[in-house]
Amino acid sequence: MKVELRKIWKRFAGVVANQEVSFTAEAGTIHGLLGENGAGKSTLVKILSGNLQPDQGLIFFDENPVDLRSPADALRAGVGMLTQDPLDIPVFSVLDNFLLGQRQSWRWDRQAALQEFQAWQEPMGFHLSPEVPLAQLSVGERQQLEILRLLALGIKVLILDEPTTGISLPQKAALFQTLRWLVSQGGTIIFVSHKLTDVEELCDQVTVLRQGRVVARQEKPYARSQLIALMFDRELEVGEPIASQRSSIPRLQIRQADFTDQLLHLHIEELGFYQGEVVGLAGLEGNGQHLFLRFCAGLLPGATGQITYMETDLSGKPYSVYFKKGIRYVPGDRLTDGLVAGLTLSDHLALLRPQGMWINRREIQTHTQAMIDLFQIRGQSRTQVEQLSGGNQQRLQLALLSEHAQILLLEHPTRGLDLESCQWIWDILRKRCQAGATVVFASADLEEILRYSDRVMVFSGGAISAPRPTQDLTLTDLGQMISGSRSDFPSLS
Repeated sequence: MKVELRKIWKRFAGVVANQEVSFTAEAGTIHGLLGENGAGKSTLVKILSGNLQPDQGLIFFDENPVDLRSPADALRAGVGMLTQDPLDIPVFSVLDNFLLGQRQSWRWDRQAALQEFQAWQEPMGFHLSPEVPLAQLSVGERQQLEILRLLALGIKVLILDEPTTGISLPQKAALFQTLRWLVSQGGTIIFVSHKLTDVEELCDQVTVLRQGRVVARQEKPYARSQLIALMFDRELEVGEPIASQRSSIPRLQIRQADFTDQLLHLHIEELGFYQGEVVGLAGLEGNGQHLFLRFCAGLLPGATGQITYMETDLSGKPYSVYFKKGIRYVPGDRLTDGLVAGLTLSDHLALLRPQGMWINRREIQTHTQAMIDLFQIRGQSRTQVEQLSGGNQQRLQLALLSEHAQILLLEHPTRGLDLESCQWIWDILRKRCQAGATVVFASADLEEILRYSDRVMVFSGGAISAPRPTQDLTLTDLGQMISGSRSDFPSLS
């Protein structure tokens, strides 16, 4: 189905997200939508998927005007969208979420529905347990489920917003094969991504947005340097990471620890993290990285074992004690666990300022503007956080970290961010390490793991490898360790 947007405008609280945007995606093609964070990509595809309505402009499907007032309208018209943060129901099972919106007769027969679910899952290389509550899935696993649900709905236009985040290389290859099959059947794919290697491999055409406007349209083959220059209005220099200076004395130590959820049991004999270092946690999502970071932050009350910070025993203590010691956790699901929808930037920053009974709004306003400037957040003090782009939400989460924080536990700190934002965030984190902080982060991007980590731990099938120096590892090594095809590495259990 051919998709055309004509002169789309969208404003939020004085911020112009889309300004007279027009683009066309032909039937049977994969159309890339590029731009830095805050360029207006997410707003545009939310309009196309019925999640937002434009202030001005028109939408056409196969030359016919359409009025999309809701996601249900878009689905009926044959348009489905996979967002960075899938819209699902945590208390439902995986299979129940898969059935949402399905119109086929098999939805009433649970055994038939289960067979249909497996028939979609197996070719994709996904391994989701259908009866597990969705709340137990990671962000990446929820994305996988939403891909399956939308494909089963039989949509003609599939919008994907950063779809390869959180999935393995074989899963990505299977996804790309599925997308190519869809376009061979006349479907249309709109592919939003910051990963230019994915865009170069997959997309037939691209439209580049900058500051809410269309600045270029190109067809394959692409010149990556030119795409980057178009996205950022300049050439982007990617420098070498700032070197860390690790101490010789562990700052955070774990001994004889056991912690579980309904799917995993993890055990650690002994582990230490050092002042000034960056430790990367590699592995497919759902293999324990999320559980491990929450344990290190004191957010697993049922965990056993000893955890000490600078010889202070924190075992069994609540998160508030960890917080006072300078241990900070930044979750991967920004709007569910990290930020509060409905609150503004200044509201969030006010929550962390010692106030007593009265709030000095002028002081909060001044502090908020200083943080907006320092962290280069594209928004205003009264902007609600759900109106920010994913990249600006992540910048706000980092702005909320106290400069005195000593242990930074981060889930996917650069997920969904453009190249410039990724480099900027890592410059900030490395400078924090130089000032004495310790960074422990999980990422599905193995290149990011190898580029920025001093040591790497691999999570695979309930096992955790002992930390290894990054300089001793390659992408192939990590891939083999994650897949379980190599077992010649020492374990922490």
